Amino acid sequence: MGDFLTGVEGGIRIDWTTMPTYNTVMAVAAGAGLILVVALGRTLLRGRRIVPDGWALAFGTLGLLLATTGLHMTLTWPLAAGGFAFDNIIFGEPSLVFGVLLLAAALYLWKRGDALAGHENPAAHVARVAEPVSVLVFGMGLASFGIAAAGWVFQLFAAPPQEPVSGAFSGYPWLEAAFISGLYALVGVGAVLFPFALRSLRSRLWTVIGVVWGLAGIVFLLFGALNYYTHIGLVVNTM
Repeated sequence: MGDFLTGVEGGIRIDWTTMPTYNTVMAVAAGAGLILVVALGRTLLRGRRIVPDGWALAFGTLGLLLATTGLHMTLTWPLAAGGFAFDNIIFGEPSLVFGVLLLAAALYLWKRGDALAGHENPAAHVARVAEPVSVLVFGMGLASFGIAAAGWVFQLFAAPPQEPVSGAFSGYPWLEAAFISGLYALVGVGAVLFPFALRSLRSRLWTVIGVVWGLAGIVFLLFGALNYYTHIGLVVNTM
């Protein structure tokens, strides 16, 4: 999410053969994933029945997209050739973790979905199942705070002037830094609160988690879709 091609110092040409980037589809998938996690949680907490196969397909599709692209970005450091290795940490690693979590959820819903749908209290059952993995979610919440802080302090997200739309604000690097860092902070808030919310289904923390993850998911999805235009324009303008 965001423009991770920051630091283009007035350059007119970029060698895209040594600097592949595909965070567009990753941003859209991450946004959709957050939205669907909130939607499933809301459905379960309200005691409504679900169709497990549909949720398994959705989580599996998004998880595969995020896990494969995140793994490639994390292990091969494809952006390092362009001098922006921090992009792999900022987006590659969180996408990988989120993708694996979605794949795990898809496998659970596929294998145990029928039993879950017939459970007298499916929300409570899912909460107990999620307790062990909530440690990782909490850790990634702290990591999101670290990314947000780094983005703000080092102003990593400013778009180059050659990029359409976002490039119009290249003279104000703090603006996009605040925007993208704010999104990571929202994800971090929900992730850090998640283990504590599991202790009680009546906790008001669920409302907070739903709001921050839902808002971040919508913005990630829309901004990722916008980047299909802005990134294509950047490639054309710097070829």
